[in-house]
Amino acid sequence: MSQLNESGERNTQRKIFNLLHLTVPLFMGVVIFLNPFPFSTATKEICFYGSLFIVLILAGFRKIKFSFRSPLTIPFVLFVLWVSIGLFFALDVENSIHDYQTHLLKFMAFYYIVINFFHSRERLSTLSWIIILSGALFSIGEIVYFYGLLGNPLSEKLVTGISEVAVNWVGIVVVPAAVFSLEYLITGDRARMKALAAVSLFSTFAICILTQARSTMLALFLSIIILCFRNKKIMIVGLGIVLIFTTMTSLKDRLTEKDTVLRRLSINYLNCEIIKDYPVLGIGFGMEAYSGGKYIDLQAYSQRVPEKYRSLSIYSDPHSWPFSIAIRTGLIGLALFLYILFVAFRMSWIPIRQKRDDHWGRPLVASFTAILVIGFFEPFFSHVPEIVFYTLLAMMTIVWKLSSTNQPHLS
Repeated sequence: MSQLNESGERNTQRKIFNLLHLTVPLFMGVVIFLNPFPFSTATKEICFYGSLFIVLILAGFRKIKFSFRSPLTIPFVLFVLWVSIGLFFALDVENSIHDYQTHLLKFMAFYYIVINFFHSRERLSTLSWIIILSGALFSIGEIVYFYGLLGNPLSEKLVTGISEVAVNWVGIVVVPAAVFSLEYLITGDRARMKALAAVSLFSTFAICILTQARSTMLALFLSIIILCFRNKKIMIVGLGIVLIFTTMTSLKDRLTEKDTVLRRLSINYLNCEIIKDYPVLGIGFGMEAYSGGKYIDLQAYSQRVPEKYRSLSIYSDPHSWPFSIAIRTGLIGLALFLYILFVAFRMSWIPIRQKRDDHWGRPLVASFTAILVIGFFEPFFSHVPEIVFYTLLAMMTIVWKLSSTNQPHLS
C-alpha cells in the first residue's frame, strides 16, 4: 500500500514539474507578444517574474539543466562587471542601481530563460510567430484607430499616442515581424502559413510607411537587402516597392530636410561634449542623471557646441545607442557593448556561411541590423526596444546551438 502511495506521489510530482516546465515558455511568450501593447505592464511583469520564480523552483529541485553556455556569456559578464564598477562612481547612484537592475540584470535573466526554454526548432518557430502576430496585430490596431476611428486622412503622419511605443519605436517592433513574414512568404510550404505571413507583411509594411520615420525606412531597406541577398529578383521587387511608396508620401521631403540634419548634429555634438568630461566610467548607468537636470546641465553643454550646430531644442535623451552607452558607461563600456554585438553577428554568420539553418540566420541578422539602425538615430534603451533586442539575441544563440553540432564552439 505504501509503495502505491509513493508511486502516486511521484507521478503527481512529475506532472507538477512537467506543468511548470510548460508554464515558463508560455509566460515568456506572453511577455514577448504583449511587448508593444498598452495597459499590459502588470501582465508582463507577472509573467516575467513568475517565469523567473518557476525557473528557481525547478533549479532548486534539480528538475532543469539550466545552461549558461553561449558565445555571449563572456561579453555579458565583462559588460556587467564594468557597469558594476561604474555604480560606485555614478552621478546619480540610486537611479543607476535601479536601471542596473531593471534594464540590465533583468534582461540578462530574460535572455537566458529564453535560450533554455525555446531551445528546439519547433519552439524557435513558435517564437518567430509570436513576433509576427504581435507586430501584425499592433500595426492593424494602430492603423484602424488612427485612420478609422480618429478619422485622420491617409496623408497624415501616423502617431501612436501611446507611451509604451512612441512613433520612433514602431519600426523596432514591426520590422522584425515584417522580416520573418517575408521569410515565411518566400520559403513557407503551407498555404495558410503563407496567407497569414502575407497579412502580417502588408500590415507591418503599411505602418512603416505611414509613420514616415526615416530610420525605419532605412532599416527596412537594409533588412530586405540582407534577407534577399541570394534572391536578387525578390530583392529588387522588395526595394522597388519601398522606393515607390517612399516617393508617394511626404517622406521624400523629410529625407532632405536640412533642419533635421542640423538637429541631429546638434544632439551628437552635445553628446560628445559630455563624453569628453566623463570618458572612462561615464555618468552612471541611470539615464536620469542625463535628463533630470540635477547632475548634468544640458543647457551649459549646449553652449559648448559650435554655434552653427547649436539647437534651440535640447533633448533629454542621447537619441542614439552608441552615444547612450558611451555617456552612461564611458568609452570602455561602449567597447564592451560593441564586443557583444560583434560576437552576436559572428555567431549568426557561422550558420549562414556554412549554409546551415540559413532559414533562420539571414532573417535574424536582417532583423538585428534593422533595430540597431533605428536605435542609432532614436532613443533605444527602454523596455519595449530592450525586449526585442534580447529576444533576437536569444534567437541567434538558439540557432547557433542548433547548428553547432560537431562544430567548434565560440565560447
